[in-house]
Amino acid sequence: MGTDLTYAQLVAALDWQIELGADEAICDAPIDRYGLEGPAPKADAWTKRDAPVPAGTHDNLAAVPAGTEPADLPDPVTEARQTAMAAPDLEALRAALSAYQHCELRKGARNLVFADGRPEARLMIIGEAPGAEEDRVGKPFVGRAGQLLDRMFAAIGMRRDAPDVQTAIYITNILPWRPPQNRDPKPEEVAMMRPFVERHVDLVDPDLLILMGNHACQALLGKRGITRLRGTWTEALGRPALPMFHPAYLLRNPVMKREAWSDLLDVHARLSG
Repeated sequence: MGTDLTYAQLVAALDWQIELGADEAICDAPIDRYGLEGPAPKADAWTKRDAPVPAGTHDNLAAVPAGTEPADLPDPVTEARQTAMAAPDLEALRAALSAYQHCELRKGARNLVFADGRPEARLMIIGEAPGAEEDRVGKPFVGRAGQLLDRMFAAIGMRRDAPDVQTAIYITNILPWRPPQNRDPKPEEVAMMRPFVERHVDLVDPDLLILMGNHACQALLGKRGITRLRGTWTEALGRPALPMFHPAYLLRNPVMKREAWSDLLDVHARLSG
């Protein structure tokens, strides 16, 4: 198919791709950047397809077993676990999470969404990830789903700003940064953030956990299928935990609010002893 673009327009189109991040040329053969000495050179956008491949590239690739990583590169999950466990309190944990560099989500987010509510609360709610409004404000569950969450727990006499810790709630998410276009969390993102969630729960030390939605259940229980899991008490991170429908799901499926109300009454009964 022909084109009527001028040379200047084609150059402008290429510059536009470079601004989007497509600044590495694709060669006929892969380059083993781990085998190169010194920092890996960044391919120029004008590199020709027939550019020579560095000598020994194929030998280096064959010598490295599949899945092997260089010894000098830190494992993101190991570093997350070490960093999280070293945090003595919530303020230090938030600072450690903010300084953690391995999760790419932080680059596209406006704010770190750490938590909201009373840390002394007996009930801790763990959701999935921030949405657009949460990303803007820097607090979890403040959009439409958050407003429904507040109404749900207000119906059993609980709220995030309650002065009494017996009726207060504390809220966080598996991911502290908003995924692009609210896409589902990736397994590697959850794996990096789970140590921070584990430490978060340890520091808050709630009596009960609420796992809101499939992604929270997958991260902390290793299970999916919220319609099957909800309403049945289980254990997560050494504490009683109840999977519940995410408020965003209830907004899309209001007929399921009856089941959510049943779960709320069960939570109230547990906390009432």
